[in-house]
Amino acid sequence: MSSYQGSDIFQFAIRMEENGEKFYNYAASIAKDPKIYGIFTKLAAEEVKHRKLFADMFSRIDTVMPKESYPGEYMAYLQASVDGKVFTAEASKDLADVRDVAAALDFAIGRELDSILYYSEMKKYVTDSAQSLLDQVIEEERKHVVVLSEIKKSL
Repeated sequence: MSSYQGSDIFQFAIRMEENGEKFYNYAASIAKDPKIYGIFTKLAAEEVKHRKLFADMFSRIDTVMPKESYPGEYMAYLQASVDGKVFTAEASKDLADVRDVAAALDFAIGRELDSILYYSEMKKYVTDSAQSLLDQVIEEERKHVVVLSEIKKSL
């Protein structure tokens, strides 16, 4: 049986956003171009907004558990999808390879795409009203991918 509860998905999301903020602040610190610095700091601020949204959702929204093939199936899947792939503390070990803006962009694009997948999967666990909030976060994460991709093209 899984040691996770449905509400744990919000705790994962909160940690992802905290680590995303740290990463974008780090990326801003290595950016020499003021425009790129500004974009990374803006993305860090948006991660803070997302974290607050998830903290609010965590405090007031009931979660639902979809039908599982075996006990703990979905939480095990979500945990596996987060481990080392999204903005997690473990993923920060990868920062050793992020020494310039190009590497930071590649890292961030991959993590944003993984975040979109995670939040899309989270929708199975929340009420209908929370799904619309998650859709808003997913759309913002997609915008992050576009912004980061545009910067990468301009390098």
